[in-house]
Amino acid sequence: MKNSDRRSFIKKTAITSLGLGMAGSISGINKKSDVEKGKRVGMIGLDTGHSVAFIKSLNDPLAGNKYGGYKVVAAYPKGTENIEKWKKKIPEFTAEIKKQGVEIVESIDEVLKKTDVVLLTCIDGNKHLEQALPVLKAGKPLFIDKPFAGSLSDAFAIVEAAKQYNVPMFSSSSLRYIDGVKEIAEGKFGKVIGAETYSPAHIEEHHPDLFWYGVHGVEILFTIMGTGCKSVKRTFTEDTDIVVGVWDDDRIGTYRGIRRGQGGYGGTVYGENDIVVLGKYQGYSPLLEKITEFFRTGVVPVSTDEILEIFAFMQAAEKSKLRGGISIDIETVVQKAKSN
Repeated sequence: MKNSDRRSFIKKTAITSLGLGMAGSISGINKKSDVEKGKRVGMIGLDTGHSVAFIKSLNDPLAGNKYGGYKVVAAYPKGTENIEKWKKKIPEFTAEIKKQGVEIVESIDEVLKKTDVVLLTCIDGNKHLEQALPVLKAGKPLFIDKPFAGSLSDAFAIVEAAKQYNVPMFSSSSLRYIDGVKEIAEGKFGKVIGAETYSPAHIEEHHPDLFWYGVHGVEILFTIMGTGCKSVKRTFTEDTDIVVGVWDDDRIGTYRGIRRGQGGYGGTVYGENDIVVLGKYQGYSPLLEKITEFFRTGVVPVSTDEILEIFAFMQAAEKSKLRGGISIDIETVVQKAKSN
C-alpha cells in the first residue's frame, strides 16, 4: 500500500460499521467443524511454506493439548501479487492445506465469519496493512508472520490500528525462541554487554533488504539485547551484511547477514559472567505455543515497542547502505515513518 493512500485507507476503515465483530462471527460458524468456539483459527495468505507447516502442527491429531486445542478451520489463499515465485505456489499450498481439513474461502470477510482468532501468513509484508485492518476492525486477536510489514510506515500504521480498535496483536520470528535465549534473558550469565548474531539475508526487490529475510537474525539480536538501540551503521557487499548497532547505554550489538556459503542461525552473547554461544534452532513449535497462549490469554509475548524498534533498526540499516555506510540515528527514520 502506498504511503499516500495509507491514512485515507485507515480513516475509511475506521468509520465503517463493525459488522464482523465477535458477536457477528457466531452466525458464520462452520457447521462441519467440531473445534471448540473461541479456538477456531483463521489463516490469511497461503503463499508461504509457513502456512502449511503451521497448519500441519496445529491440526495434528497427535498434538494433544500442546497448542491448547486451537485448530485452523478456514483459510483465504490469496497473498502476494508481486512476488511471482511465491504467487505461483498458492495453488500447491492450497491443495495441501485442503488435505488438512481446512475450508478454503473466497475472502477475508469469510474467514472472519468462521473463526475467532487469525494468523496472517501472507509472505508479502506490503500486503499486511491492507489485510490486517479488517481483522483488527473485527476484534479478532491477530498474529502477523514475518515480515511484519513492507515499510516502517506500514508497521506504525498497523500498531496504530491495533490500539485504535483495542485488539491484541503481535509479530515474531520463530528464531526468537532459539535454544539458550530464554536463560540469557533471565540473567543466567549476568547483564548482556553485547552480542553478535547471524542468519541468511536473501534480498527481495519489493522489500527493504533486511525486512525480507535478515529480520530473523535481527530479531535474535533484539531478543538478547532488548530495546534501546540509538544508531545503526551497515557495511554491504553482494555476499554479506555487517550491521552494527549502538545502544543508548553504549552496548554494541552486531548482525551478520549471509548470502553466500553455509547459512544458518545463531550467535554469541557477551555477558558479565560468561561468553555464550546460542544453541540450536528448534523450528516452529515454540513459536506456535506462544501464539496459542497469546490467543488464550490476550497477553502479547512481544511488545509493539520492540517490534517497531526491530524494523526501525532495519530501516536505518537500509538508509546507511544507501548513504555509503554512514551511521544513522534510528530516531530520524522513526520520525520520517510517522510523518508518512
